[in-house]
Amino acid sequence: MSAGVLLAGMNGSTAAPVPAVAPVTLTIGAPATYVMYSADEGAKALNNSFTVPVGVTGKGGAEARNIKLTIDVSALSGTARLGNSHCKRHNQVFTCDYGSPNDGESMTPFTISGVDGVKPGDGGTITYTASADNASAVTATTRMQVGGPLLDLREHPPVHGVRPGGTVRITPAFANHSRYAADKGVSMKIHSSHRGLTFAREHDNCFYNSGAPGARSDSAWCVFPEPVVPGTAYALSTPLAATAGTSVLADALVYEVSSQPARDADHTVRGKGAPLTLTRVADEGFGVQRSPNRVVEVRTTQQADYRPVTGTVTGRVGDTVRVALGVHNEGPGDPGDEPGRFEVIPPEGTTVTSIPYVSDDNGPDWVCDRPKKPSKAFVCDLGADSFAWLAPGRETTIEFHIRIDKKVAGARGRIRAVGAFDRTHTNDTAAILVDAKPAPPRSPLIWVAAAGTVVVAGAAWLLIRRRIRRS
Repeated sequence: MSAGVLLAGMNGSTAAPVPAVAPVTLTIGAPATYVMYSADEGAKALNNSFTVPVGVTGKGGAEARNIKLTIDVSALSGTARLGNSHCKRHNQVFTCDYGSPNDGESMTPFTISGVDGVKPGDGGTITYTASADNASAVTATTRMQVGGPLLDLREHPPVHGVRPGGTVRITPAFANHSRYAADKGVSMKIHSSHRGLTFAREHDNCFYNSGAPGARSDSAWCVFPEPVVPGTAYALSTPLAATAGTSVLADALVYEVSSQPARDADHTVRGKGAPLTLTRVADEGFGVQRSPNRVVEVRTTQQADYRPVTGTVTGRVGDTVRVALGVHNEGPGDPGDEPGRFEVIPPEGTTVTSIPYVSDDNGPDWVCDRPKKPSKAFVCDLGADSFAWLAPGRETTIEFHIRIDKKVAGARGRIRAVGAFDRTHTNDTAAILVDAKPAPPRSPLIWVAAAGTVVVAGAAWLLIRRRIRRS
């Protein structure tokens, strides 16, 4: 066979067809309108949160190849200063490389800084073009605008002592301390921080999410169309009511008021009944805080009854044994982010050698805080990663490694459970017992071996001395 024929055969056998790339469809998930910053912030404003998602759809999970997004920002000249983030800029166009392969991704194309001298509504429309090797180009636009005034919110006192299933009433208030009017009115969004407080859908100027079971919601968005001029303050005419779940121990109502009344997409259920209204109030107690929201702490009279989980130190003197200690939540409440702690004083005649957190990453040897004095308690924070969520009816424990140093008649330690919502203290402590047996006697062979070692060592020493004398 000639070299040419061999080369041709080799070429034929190694050449592989380039796999076809399945076509996909791109989408640009940019908002129709976007508030860059508030007019009264001016040049002090900085916004790092503007993102542009590019979606990819295709058969069988197909991916896009070499997605690129260009953004023409020429319309924002004079109303915003744009800085580089993840994209490259040339004149008034940002080019963003979304990578390959890609099944959809969000990116922050630029940062937005404010400009002095603007007024609410100033801005312009930016244009996007997304393309990929295996997709047709698509375009989209966003109206970028300067927002209305920032509104100052009055501090709201906490609401404590709510009975399980009872009603929580709050009266949010706000003031306009800026130079600009909220011409389009204001909107108020209020939600339950831990979803344990719910609203009846009873106001027709409010829209509610549908996340909570039944005809109740844990978030509401209400609109008040009347303009709010500078130097005025308002509060709800009647308190907004929420109902606490029967197992709720602590939660919070978080509210914010905006001069840009744009409803969240997930608030789709319109209320039925008399609208919530605003009433003019004295401009007192607001300050100029520029905080985006207020948090109203809510605590009920419900409890999470803790019971310690204990064990017995069982073994021979000299052994190091493992004893699981922890806490059981008898309920009915869920402590949530405030699970509390438990304290352990080991029995006399024993030593805690470690309390390790066993994980794939080889956790620390001491999960609990060690006492500074031997007679004091080890303190274990139930909020640490090593402990499980203490929902009603559940328990969480960790193994204490305990060495039995000596047998002490009647020795016992103590474990105490401590919870912020535990109102039944008769079952908070329990004993840690010891079942210690004497250390096993040493085998006679060990003594013989030891004696033999001494004899051999002595004989060797005599031999060395004799050699020294002879020399």
